[in-house]
Amino acid sequence: MNLRVRDLFFLLAFLPGLSGCGVKVEGKDDGQSRKSGSPAYGDTFIEASIGDIQGLIPNITSDSASHEVGGLIYDGLVKRDKDLNIVGSLAESWQLSRDCLTLTFKLRKNVQWHDGRPFTAEDVRFTYETMLDPKTPTAYREDFLAVTRLAVLDPHTLRIGYAKPYAQALETWGMYMLPKHLLASYVHEGRLREAPQNRRPIGTGAYRFVEWKSGERVVLVANPEHFEGRPYLSRVVYRIIPSQATIFLELKAKGVDFAGLTAIQYTRQTTYRAFEKAYVKYQYPSNAYTYLGFNLKDPRFADRRVRQAFAHAINKQELIDGVLLGLGREATGPYKPETWAYNPDVPRFPYDPDRARRLLAEAGWKDADGDGILDKGGQPFAFTILTNQGNEERKKVAEIIQQRLREIGVAVEIRTLEWASLIKEFIKKRRFEAIILGWGIGLDPDQYEVWHSSKAGPDELNHISYANPEADRLLELGRASCVREQRKKHYDRLQEVLAEDQPVIFLYFRDALPVVSSRVRGIEPSPNGISYNFIRWYVPKERQRYTAG
Repeated sequence: MNLRVRDLFFLLAFLPGLSGCGVKVEGKDDGQSRKSGSPAYGDTFIEASIGDIQGLIPNITSDSASHEVGGLIYDGLVKRDKDLNIVGSLAESWQLSRDCLTLTFKLRKNVQWHDGRPFTAEDVRFTYETMLDPKTPTAYREDFLAVTRLAVLDPHTLRIGYAKPYAQALETWGMYMLPKHLLASYVHEGRLREAPQNRRPIGTGAYRFVEWKSGERVVLVANPEHFEGRPYLSRVVYRIIPSQATIFLELKAKGVDFAGLTAIQYTRQTTYRAFEKAYVKYQYPSNAYTYLGFNLKDPRFADRRVRQAFAHAINKQELIDGVLLGLGREATGPYKPETWAYNPDVPRFPYDPDRARRLLAEAGWKDADGDGILDKGGQPFAFTILTNQGNEERKKVAEIIQQRLREIGVAVEIRTLEWASLIKEFIKKRRFEAIILGWGIGLDPDQYEVWHSSKAGPDELNHISYANPEADRLLELGRASCVREQRKKHYDRLQEVLAEDQPVIFLYFRDALPVVSSRVRGIEPSPNGISYNFIRWYVPKERQRYTAG
């Protein structure tokens, strides 16, 4: 699956495919997953998804569900292996020049699109030009803007040039490759979202598209001609179940094979013998954080003192203990503890309601009429937090934050919305005051697309409209070097700037808590989580439930 594009998305829920990024991954089971059983082709694998996909050209989507499905239909030139090393996918080899300015790829020669057409370097060039085209509604253009030239040397060789060293040069090409023969006219006309490919995709991936029934399911079947070999699992079904509680009921009824648990489900509701026999549980730190974000175009939240006050008003440990039952760690910024880019010495905002009240008073918010709600210019400080339906964890977080802010004189309403509507009608159109959502983060610390002021358009990822010239400069410097030590200096300072600004309240990094049916074998927990080798998962013949498709 993709490298960075698959990670930089809005988190629907707690996707078990998120990588562990170098920390220990622990499988918890009763020994079922370790019993031998010969690999066999066949069976259907059913995964629960809390939200529907936005479309089936993941290059132009930013939600996790679309990228989860897209990662099976499409391939990039490179990907990450179990130990987080970059390895070839559609590319069989590459060479990066010593000055980091020239990257040459040799492509595999046995790759076909699902319709039988050969995959060539022209498709790579087309994908590159599509990502650059201003008519393409993508949030991932920036990586390709760093390229100054792309030359197709022959059908399976291309050379890419950069004007200056670019840290993401190799990882850029983990982007999903698109079929030129099917999409060229739609890109030229600026109608990529209207292309049949967005509903009935043709890729090079390990699975071929069969069906998308909006709000119900997406169905894929194994590609027997995939260059890495035919996947063992014959069919994959994503069932769209917009409620964590309903997903759990389906797990208990053995209606799904793969889902993410909430903390209370993991620790208290799955410890009985029948569940432990039916499923294997895993726990590892995910590459994802939950946050309270603000629309910084709103004058109330544009005042940094207000955001800092809210940070002091929220007890993060209370959220971790009360909602996650301890299965998470405090976030001080968008970088995960124990990774090389993490800065442990950033300014912190410990729980301190009195300090919060003083900051709000400095910003002009006072309870002039004695009703317990702060006001300014005759207007009470009241706003609405939006989050997605079906995610009980985020709802509980919102309720605790609502209570804590009420204690400092701020009135908060909570509104939950269906995922697709939340993104399309509210996030993209900036029709929100505050949100509780999550970000999946990439394995590289470059987060230009999320925090740079130039990325605040409707199809971009800086949806809170954050703008800080120093942050912009640091983001630019961080990606303009191939030397880790140089990059770390810039990212250390970036974390200090974000901590001081509090453009969002970074709440916590939760643990990934996936469960997989115990009949499924071939799972090898690693620093890259558990899904990196999905095409090698299998069900022994004697334990298969469904007729092979």
